[in-house]
Amino acid sequence: MKQSLKLTGLAVLLGVAAAPAVAQEKIRIGVITTLSGPAAVLGQQSRDGLQLGIKDLGGKMAGKDVEVVVVDDELKPDGAVTKAKGLLEREKVDFVVGPIFSNILQAIHRPVTGNKTFLISPNAGPSSYAGKECSPFFYVTSYQNDQVHEILGKVAQDRGYKRIYVLVPNYQAGKDSAAGFKLDYKGEIVEESYTPLGTLDFQVELTKISSSKPDALFTFMPGGMGVGLVKQYRQAGLADKIPVLSAFTVDESTLPAQQDAAVGMFGGANWAPNMDNPQSKKFVTAYEAAYNSVPGTYAMQGYDTAMLIDSAVKAVKGDLTNKDAVSAALRKAEFTSLRGDFKFNANGYPIQNFYLTKVAKRPDGKFQTEIVEKVFSNYGDRYAKDCTAGK
Repeated sequence: MKQSLKLTGLAVLLGVAAAPAVAQEKIRIGVITTLSGPAAVLGQQSRDGLQLGIKDLGGKMAGKDVEVVVVDDELKPDGAVTKAKGLLEREKVDFVVGPIFSNILQAIHRPVTGNKTFLISPNAGPSSYAGKECSPFFYVTSYQNDQVHEILGKVAQDRGYKRIYVLVPNYQAGKDSAAGFKLDYKGEIVEESYTPLGTLDFQVELTKISSSKPDALFTFMPGGMGVGLVKQYRQAGLADKIPVLSAFTVDESTLPAQQDAAVGMFGGANWAPNMDNPQSKKFVTAYEAAYNSVPGTYAMQGYDTAMLIDSAVKAVKGDLTNKDAVSAALRKAEFTSLRGDFKFNANGYPIQNFYLTKVAKRPDGKFQTEIVEKVFSNYGDRYAKDCTAGK
């Protein structure tokens, strides 16, 4: 079995010089992400974005070859702990990158950071580690989970929606999403539906939405859940009656499957493929050429993670033995983010801009999210004040 896993690319060696006279110490990065099941496309984008970043660096950081070992967490917390320990104990990685889902992050956070190994999340950003439980060994290149959902709450409030139906999965990120939405939204929540993680049939919820007649639906349904919900929502005739405000429900990971059913639906994000800056345009072109798909925030954040690690490795001249120095270098975040303005707050979560996005069909027939307006500028999360790790 081990041999077959290697052949399918779960261990990828990038930029290794041919037959060096002296074996060169490598920078070892372990990636733990979801690569199977309905949510696999999310993990694939994150992995591919990271690997594209390393490729753009020539496969090296501070003159040292970079080795990337990728494992599939299968969206199973217990199995993820075992695989994370394998990255630490067997592979002896310098950095662990991942995961996609917050329940997996909560499972692996202590094993990784307790080992004094740097854990960098290119997606999951639960409130759990943004305040008093923050760690100098934990950094997030995406956002604090609440924030993306705050965008939609503010938009709903600003647009005068009086009644909102909330539909989210029943796990930490789902709870964070509902809490984030309600920070700025002061109207009536007609119902809050929490579905089991992995739900693909929403007929019961759609019946409730239709009968309650809210001004809009707020939902967070990533991956396959989002594909099922959007298609069923459109088929039920609700899309033209009740606007959808969402995060991660309609994005570049789900649009290839949703296609026309998602057009016109709104989302919230820290970036979109039509971001107007040189580094982002170059990335989108390169990603589409390499993977024949439109990159989403998962890929963008994976790419930025590669650049973040590179900035820290360069700052310490490739010497990763001084953990305090590496942590300080990571916190400085001296790299050019694809999203533009980016810096870390005291808790290792970003301060950045956030946008309202809308699904559009491109002239070439592909689908993407596009920025409609900036909603928050240089926005940090509300938990950072309780963190002392970076002060």
